[in-house]
Amino acid sequence: MPPQTAIAVDHISKSYGDFRAVHDLSFEVYGGEVFAMLGPNGSGKTTTMRMILDIIKPDSGRISVLGGALTDATKDRIGYLPEERGLYRNVRLLEMMGYLGTLKGLSKAEAQKRSLALLERLELTEHLKKKVSELSKGMQQKIQFAVTVLHDPDLIIMDEPFSGLDPVNTLVLKDLLLEFRDKGGTIVMSTHQMWQVEEMCNRLLMIHKGQQKLYGAVEDIRQQYAQNAVIVEGKGNWAALPGVARIEPTENGRKGAVLYLQPGTTSEQVLAAMVTAPDTNIERFELAVPSLNDIFIRVVEGDAS
Repeated sequence: MPPQTAIAVDHISKSYGDFRAVHDLSFEVYGGEVFAMLGPNGSGKTTTMRMILDIIKPDSGRISVLGGALTDATKDRIGYLPEERGLYRNVRLLEMMGYLGTLKGLSKAEAQKRSLALLERLELTEHLKKKVSELSKGMQQKIQFAVTVLHDPDLIIMDEPFSGLDPVNTLVLKDLLLEFRDKGGTIVMSTHQMWQVEEMCNRLLMIHKGQQKLYGAVEDIRQQYAQNAVIVEGKGNWAALPGVARIEPTENGRKGAVLYLQPGTTSEQVLAAMVTAPDTNIERFELAVPSLNDIFIRVVEGDAS
């Protein structure tokens, strides 16, 4: 059964005067997945998110969200976490969260009940009477997330959700997001933290200069950029193995080597030769698949050349 489409973007474009922010962009986001939107600063990610949310209109093309054009009812099924925090800085925390919850259709009592539960989960209960301006940057980011999901939306769209968070709070937020996904929610997020994409996301879209550069499953894209090489750790005379063209040390701080193979040589052939080679001990053997960070840099630099 094909996945249900939560967002369908069909050949959208947007310009500001002579500057083309987004050009002929098409992609889909499936229900129940974590979808990453990647790209360098100024690539068109935020503009695309705002067009999906109907904050700004595309010059051309069509967008469908949760089954059709955005209506007031549909908007109540969406949570949005902008890169620029949209919190009332001089209002006490619990009061502000309750008010924002009522704007999304919750009763005052239900909004306060959910706010208290989220504050407890985010370890912020002791701050509920403080004003937003009295909170640290990381705390404000956690509150921004809390108001994004307070009304239990079907879809959340987040621009740099981990900005300002330390590793502990990053893990807390990540766990909440994965719980949301596991309950059937759909997540679209823009981030510069590629390791988060590798850990959390099912598929991705990379935009550069307003145009699509990469689109598809995260692992499929990494495999597309894989070189004919393997990573090996252990003991052995790797240079003597048939089919090995050159050797370089790994860059992850561990004692290992990247074996670049000659054209026509497969990883299976190299592994078979290792198994039969004398005085060889293999502790790790895997394909040399590049990180998303490496791919990101390669695509951007290649586009600039």
